[in-house]
Amino acid sequence: METGAPGDERLDPLAVAERWVDEGRSVAVATVIETWGSAPRPVGSHLVIDGEGNFSGSVSGGCVEGAVIAEASEVISAGAPRMLEFGVADETAWRVGLSCGGRIRVYLERVG
Repeated sequence: METGAPGDERLDPLAVAERWVDEGRSVAVATVIETWGSAPRPVGSHLVIDGEGNFSGSVSGGCVEGAVIAEASEVISAGAPRMLEFGVADETAWRVGLSCGGRIRVYLERVG
């Protein structure tokens, strides 16, 4: 996991995305755009992912992040954004860590 400057885990994920783009990396940004019930991260939370699978920030925690990172590879390659939804209405709720009744919607897009 990339955290920006060494020892600074508080660095804004969007600042990390900007730095990675400046370094020539392919980058995708995931943003929590909607939550229902109990959700680990609020609307507006970001996770940035590069083409190598490095990431910074958080949209949920647990397996949701793994699922978003996996989708990011395709978004970076194809360039088309995706809307992802995770939650109790989905049979994968327990697997992705939203067993407490929450749902989240995440918008994933390529930067640049």
